[in-house]
Amino acid sequence: MMLLRLVTLATSLLGLVTPALTIPSPAAPFKVKPFRVNLSKNVPHMLDLIRSTQLPAKPQYPGIGSSFGIDLDALKALKQEWLHDFDWEREQASINKFHHYAVTVEGLQIHFIHEKSKDPNAIPLLLCHGWPGSFLEFLPIIKDLTQRARTSTGRNVSFDIIIPSLPGFAFSSSPPQNWTLDDTARVYNTLMTKVLGYEAYAVHGTAHGVAISFTLYDEFNTTARAAHLVFMFFHPTTPEEISARNISLSPLEQFELQRSVEWGVNGMGYFVMQTTKPNTVGLALHDNPVGQLAWIGDKYIDCRVALTQAAGTSLTFFTGSDPRAGTAPSILTTNELLRCVSLYYLTGTFRSSIYIYAQDPGAFERVPRRARTDAPLLVSFFKYNTAFWPREVIAMVGNLTKYRNHDFGGTFAGLDNPPALIEDLREIGTDWQY
Repeated sequence: MMLLRLVTLATSLLGLVTPALTIPSPAAPFKVKPFRVNLSKNVPHMLDLIRSTQLPAKPQYPGIGSSFGIDLDALKALKQEWLHDFDWEREQASINKFHHYAVTVEGLQIHFIHEKSKDPNAIPLLLCHGWPGSFLEFLPIIKDLTQRARTSTGRNVSFDIIIPSLPGFAFSSSPPQNWTLDDTARVYNTLMTKVLGYEAYAVHGTAHGVAISFTLYDEFNTTARAAHLVFMFFHPTTPEEISARNISLSPLEQFELQRSVEWGVNGMGYFVMQTTKPNTVGLALHDNPVGQLAWIGDKYIDCRVALTQAAGTSLTFFTGSDPRAGTAPSILTTNELLRCVSLYYLTGTFRSSIYIYAQDPGAFERVPRRARTDAPLLVSFFKYNTAFWPREVIAMVGNLTKYRNHDFGGTFAGLDNPPALIEDLREIGTDWQY
């Protein structure tokens, strides 16, 4: 539990040319520019570094596996795939099929994707990522969400999708030193209302995006009129709290609680380092793509290992069937991991991205608090997420109208279980009143 106490202390291009975005009159002061991803010039240097990186010949100890971090054999296999199978030009072309833009808000360049539905009654939906995610984790769900569908109650629903890159991530500029996630929420609200001209919108968040989403739901409650979360903005519920509240858990919830406890003890090393020593980690790995792969991959691989084991397949992460194939409905493949790390490396934002922990160490609050809004709150949990909160606790923080707990999926819901996330997000339409 010592590590948990430390954490508690720490926390007190290729493709189509993008058309110009038509901006409503409220956006007159803002100049929105089409944006095209083109990182090709940085790829040869990245590949040279990957090729020249010398990994140890054997593990530190026999049978150590991934019990103390990323597995050496897994890292070696990923390195080979990066060199021989991964194609950034192909990935870049795929990324550029979406409509990217950039705008300056409060002196920061904010990069965002804006995909509009053909439905004039579409709900604007802001998708907020965290670390080590990016806009990439939401790309697989965009098309389905922009198309008209029906909620569980039979109401028509579709969305305009807006996906900004966090300040300091990808193509958004780094924020000032004392920047907090509340500041990001304010900028995002400006993006939605004054730049894009929406009078009201819904918001979805994962990881740090949850803290941003809850701030929008709570403080910008006249414009953020629904929220969907797959994580919570406060510390996970402990077994002692569950017992004190006399909460009964299902077998699925008991599994999630145990996984949450284990993560709090053994899975938070990166959290402590990025909260207390981001410059040490950032400088050590700045021009080190394989190092960034090991650091970021440790979170992704843990998630995929869990998902694959749940599906009943034997796992040594890279043997058996094609390791680049996800276990349906998961599309969290090794290629997806390499795409994620490549984006961090090629944009030079690994160091600035991890500062999100140190800049706002209290972003994840110690206790729940109720939002000052009557807007609907929807929550989805996935079995292999890293933390757990029971429904009875979640109901304390907002107007909880929908709660679903899925037995497949994990931290990156847009990749772990896209069909379930799409279905749950569509339920926003059930209670949308604006």
